[in-house]
Amino acid sequence: MTPQETRAKGNAGRYLFLFLLGLVVGAVAAVMLLRALQARTDPFPEALMNVMAHQSGQLRDAAKANRCTASDALPRLQSLRALSNDVEAAFPGLRDDARFNEAASNLRAALDEALAAPPADCAQLAAVNERVGQGCKDCHRDFR
Repeated sequence: MTPQETRAKGNAGRYLFLFLLGLVVGAVAAVMLLRALQARTDPFPEALMNVMAHQSGQLRDAAKANRCTASDALPRLQSLRALSNDVEAAFPGLRDDARFNEAASNLRAALDEALAAPPADCAQLAAVNERVGQGCKDCHRDFR
């Protein structure tokens, strides 16, 4: 092998090393940038909606599984009612919107009715699920 061939072969290794180093540095920089952007967002609105969706889903699942007594539904309804108190706080940009406030108020009213007369059978639980779902849909239709 000539000295030029040896030198060219040695440079290829260096270029490969620099390329891999650039990939690693770029990946680290991208992760740092994404974390910085994520830290600027408020997780509360999405978290509130996820928990409310979970509680609503548990109510629907209870109806499907024929677990429709008041003792099965009441804890979910109480959780949904407590969470619904924070809807306006979760979306401060919509606090002054009359449609948003009306939708949140209607959701709370539906939950208050359900808590005042907890569902005793699957037909009543289905009606409660429908009213609560409609309260969610009213808001999501306009503001999602």
